[in-house]
Amino acid sequence: MDDPTHTIAGGFARSFNDLRLAARRHAEGLTDAQFWARPYPYGNSMGHLTLHITGNLHYYIGTRIAGTGYVRDREREFADPSPPSKEEALRRLDEAVEMVVATLGRQTAADWGAPYSATGADNVPDRFAMFLRCATHFHHHVGQMIYLAKEHHLQAQRDL
Repeated sequence: MDDPTHTIAGGFARSFNDLRLAARRHAEGLTDAQFWARPYPYGNSMGHLTLHITGNLHYYIGTRIAGTGYVRDREREFADPSPPSKEEALRRLDEAVEMVVATLGRQTAADWGAPYSATGADNVPDRFAMFLRCATHFHHHVGQMIYLAKEHHLQAQRDL
């Protein structure tokens, strides 16, 4: 059987880049205030979801696979008292995705099945499963961003 590394890494890289672009697209029409506002009495802001995805990628792939040394502060991802600007948060997300894509490009056939362990990653047996979990996690939160962006646009129209 041929080595599927190029196909796997390429597929994941396209997915992570597509998700990054989707997150940017949904944030595009929002002001900084809207980006950080929670339009519902429950849930998160688009900004906090962006910080959360960024931290998730930097920890589970950066620290645990690429060896970047990133130290995650998960609580701060949801409650940063002085969050960065929208553009800075999105720039950090871009950097995280670039790191993931570079890490994907360094995987070998043997790496996909290499054992994986990390705090909060129970039942993730190998690197392939962790890349998959991070991609589905990112996809889940982009879905939430769609609803947040729509609600902010509806609220802005009502305020006219």
